[in-house]
This record gives sequence, C-alpha cells and structure tokens, in this order.
Amino acid sequence: MRGHPVLLVATSVLLSPVLGHVAPLAAQDASAYVSLEHWATPYLEYLIARGIIADPSPLTRPFSQTDVVRVLTETDSTRLNGPERRMVRVILSELSMPKSDGKPWGRADGDVAASGASQARRDPLRDAGPGHVTASGGIAAQVLLGPVAAVTHPYFDTRLKYDPDYQGKKDRFVAGRNAEAYVDARWRFGELFFGSVHRNWGPPALEGLLVSPSPYSYDHLGLVLGTRRLQLQAIVTELDDLPDTSGALNHRYFVAHRLLWRPGRATTLGFWEGEIAAGPGRNLEPWFANILNLGLLVEYDRQINVNSLLGLDFESRLHGTKVFAQVLLDDIQIDRRTKADSEPPSYGFTLGVERPVRAVVLTAYYTQVANLTYRTPNPAEAVESRLVGLGRNFSDYDQVTMRASALIGPGILLQPEATVLRQGQGDFRLPYPAVPAYGSTPTLFAGVVERTVRLALGGTWQRGAWGFSGNGGVHFLHNAGHVSGASETKWVGGVTLAYRFHIQGALP
Repeated sequence: MRGHPVLLVATSVLLSPVLGHVAPLAAQDASAYVSLEHWATPYLEYLIARGIIADPSPLTRPFSQTDVVRVLTETDSTRLNGPERRMVRVILSELSMPKSDGKPWGRADGDVAASGASQARRDPLRDAGPGHVTASGGIAAQVLLGPVAAVTHPYFDTRLKYDPDYQGKKDRFVAGRNAEAYVDARWRFGELFFGSVHRNWGPPALEGLLVSPSPYSYDHLGLVLGTRRLQLQAIVTELDDLPDTSGALNHRYFVAHRLLWRPGRATTLGFWEGEIAAGPGRNLEPWFANILNLGLLVEYDRQINVNSLLGLDFESRLHGTKVFAQVLLDDIQIDRRTKADSEPPSYGFTLGVERPVRAVVLTAYYTQVANLTYRTPNPAEAVESRLVGLGRNFSDYDQVTMRASALIGPGILLQPEATVLRQGQGDFRLPYPAVPAYGSTPTLFAGVVERTVRLALGGTWQRGAWGFSGNGGVHFLHNAGHVSGASETKWVGGVTLAYRFHIQGALP
C-alpha cells in the first residue's frame, strides 16, 4: 500500500491496553474464519435465527471457527429436534480441532463441484451473464501457530469467465482466483488481520450498506480492539485507480471504522463511518487510518476532500422476535445556501423482522437505496472497487423480501422466498449530475422503473462428503429492461453438486 497503514497498527497496539482496561494482552489460540461461502454457514444462520445457539458475532460476519465450536458445544440438546441435533453434531465434527499439545496444527479442505445455471452472476435477483454448465474446485489450507492463523484458498471456477461482476482476466482456459488468503493474529482483547476474506457489517439477512460480500474478496488490513460487549473495528485498503472528471488517474483508499456495543445479551448496536479518499498521486493520510479518529471531523478540520459516509447497525431480540435495521447517510444537505448545496439526499436503509414459528424461521425486510448513493461529483470517490459496489452493488431501488427457512430432514434446509424489487435507472457508475440538473434529479427512481416479482425456492442438502444446493424461481418483470410497457416472464436458477474432503493434524 502506498500510504501509512502501519501507523494504524502501531497506534492501536499502544492504545489497546487502555481500551481493554487490562495489563498486556493475553494470548489465545488461533482461529480461522468460517467463510460466508462455507457449506455450514446457512445452517448456522438458521440455528441462530431459531434461537438454538447464540450468535457468536452479532452484526459481523464471517464467524470465527473457535466461536462457532464454542456456541455449538454450549447448545442445550434437549431443545433440538432430530434434524437440528444431527446438524449440530455434523458441524462440530467438521470444525472441531483435535488437541495438538501446543504444536503447530494444519488442515487442508478440498472440494470439486459441477454447476449449471441460467445466469453467470452470483445474485439471481438481478440475473446477468450467459447460462452455462461450469466446474470448480480448490484447496483451502490453514496453519495455526499459537495465536496466529495463516489461510489460503486458491480455486478455479469456469463461471468467472462469464460473470459481469468479476473483473479479472477472463480469456484464460480455466479462470480462477484466491477466495481467501490471510494472516490473522488474535489476543484476548484484540485481533490483527491482513489479507482477503469476504466480510459483512450489519444484519446478516442481506448485504451490508458499507462493508459487504458484494465485491469479490479484496486484500485489506483489519483491526479489532476490545471485548465481546464493546469493541472497535477497522478496515483499511487501497482500491483500484480511477480517473476523475479531468481524466487524471486517482489513487484511491477505503477506510471504515465501527464501534460495536452490546448493552445486553439481546441487543447489539454498531456506529460506523467510511471514507473514500482519492487524488492523483495521493497517499493514505494517517489521520484517516487512526481507529480513534472521526474521518468526518478530519475532513472539515484539515479541509481535505473525501467521500464520507456515516451509518448505524441495530438488532434486538424480544420474546423470540428479532428486529433489525441498518441506516446509511451518504450526503444529506442541511445548509442549502447555494444551488450547489441543493442536490438530492443520498442514503440507504433496511428495516426487518425475524421470528421462529416452531421449526420454521420467518424473515421479512424492506430496504431502499437512493438514486445518488455511493457516487459524488468526483467519480474517483465512488464507493466501489473494480466497478462493483463495496456495500451494495446497485443503487436507486427498493426491495421487500419475505423468506422462510426450515430444516425439514437430515441435512435438508429449504428456503422459499417472495421478493418485489423496483429498480430505477440510477447507477453509482454513472456521472454525477451537473449543478443545474439538481432540481430535476429524483431522490429515488430515475427514468423508467423496472419491477421484478420473484417467487423462488432455495435448498441445501449435505450428506457426508456430498453436498447439493440450488435456487430457482420465476421472475415476472414489468417495464422489462426499463422499457415502458414491456413485460417478461422468465425462469432464473441454478444447481451445484459438490464433493468435499479434508485432512488435518499436528505439524512436525
């Protein structure tokens, strides 16, 4: 990285005893992450939503492997039905580590899979790219050395060549990348991370508004300080260069800070900010990387141009019902002294509720992202990496989704879903409107609004080393392709059959 992220590490390490109110930090065992793409993740989300296990990291994904094993081990088995009891045993057997007597420990997880889909994009709601039968496979290797975990997961996937959201080289015979590659050190009151992994900040029912798995995993420096009840989290990374309005290439950096607070066992709050700093020949200024600084105050104090975003995460469980929300303020003008201050507001929000009814989990949410959210007059400050949004991959839309989840048999998780999506023609990849056009620029739903009604069924089945997953639905489109009066009905879906294997043990 061109800037000074090492200052963030040094400052935070110095401050961590103060934040934790402790003497020097005590070491703890290393732990890899259970990736968002791991076969066990949807089952864990179901068990958490059912109230069977505690959420090991509220409003934060992915899970730590040791945290997952801990909450599964603490489960009261008398509250489980047969399929749930079996799934807890299977995941524990898969993720638990044998005692290594302090020796270095290693594990390698391999998989091969065949898939068929009607589209190439990962998100079936906005299907894009040609349908193909594709093949994938890879090896996820992890080594645990005391408090340090080292993980790498190279894989090949022929679907990448057709995915419009994948910006890597696509003319290879076999496309591939590294899904995860990181070194992670953990202490009792802290964590220091460098590498790439998919993350999500906010309610796990959908992608976060600032940090999400929407882009393919990218390298970043991560830091966590504090306890399970109160902690500071930070992400710092360098993005791809983009031109500004003059055509000059800008160096770009993304910084995100969050204060996560759990006032009680049932409630979690997150207060966060993010900055996109861009400029020709620009380096990352240390005052933005400072985990204890407020980027918005720095912007005004030092009169430095950045795209600042503020937000809030919330979830609380009351009598078995969980209410969750997320709010993003991108650009809300309070002082409108000149015409240049009169642009439409930029924001995003999510409101949702989740409740288990017997063995079924019911989830419903509404989310909205405004027309100009994620973009600014300087296109280099857009909240995106390699043409894919860092938070959401789309703007100028609203969506209501209702979903049910049920573990109906040994390893069989079904998820029927109904969604209504209204998508305007606004896009954060488009140029920001000129000042004279502010008055005619809508806050939401620019141009012709396309409406999609999706009725779908998703399912996952795991049996020993074999796994099967699929998702398919009917889309009823009105104003299809943003053409007034055009209608279309189409089937969108895909299936994957996978075989997994692993080896593990103490290293010499």
